[in-house]
Amino acid sequence: MTLVARLRKAFSAPVSCDSRRKADRGFLVFENTSEVIQAEKTLKKHGWTVRVMGPPPEIQRGCDLVIEFPLIERLEIARLLSESGLEPLETVPVTGPLLQPVDLFQQVDYGDYLMVRAANMKICVEKCSQIIVNISGGGCPDVPYLAAMLVGRRLTEVPSPREIGHTLCGYALHLAYEEMLRQCSPS
Repeated sequence: MTLVARLRKAFSAPVSCDSRRKADRGFLVFENTSEVIQAEKTLKKHGWTVRVMGPPPEIQRGCDLVIEFPLIERLEIARLLSESGLEPLETVPVTGPLLQPVDLFQQVDYGDYLMVRAANMKICVEKCSQIIVNISGGGCPDVPYLAAMLVGRRLTEVPSPREIGHTLCGYALHLAYEEMLRQCSPS
């Protein structure tokens, strides 16, 4: 089916509650990862619920990440980001089936070990001791350093990858680390 045919089919379908919810979201598209990280930090600091996602291929402009946000807050968010010197390249409403974000997370249980992947980075922990046994993925220059700083140490006793990494890989590893902390915390 051609792109035009898929778009016609998608926009001629009846509007469901699920598609209305999708229309309530938008993406902030930035030039580079550091802008995404700064914008996320600024928005969360000011109380907005936002989520960093992998961009759908249709809107990827150079950065491997976008910020998903409540579209109704578009003007306030744009004002805050502008005041902070963080202008997105584009603000895209999520209105069609082709504009679905890519889920960054995957979790795999290997019995005694748990692995969490965020984007291209993976962290693996021995469940009983919470010792980090492996860091892998990515191709950024700080990955070997991150692995050296984290592997062999208890999950709760290592520095945050965001504090010691400075690339997209470091950011993705931080997301995997945060998810691993959630998975390993006592319920």
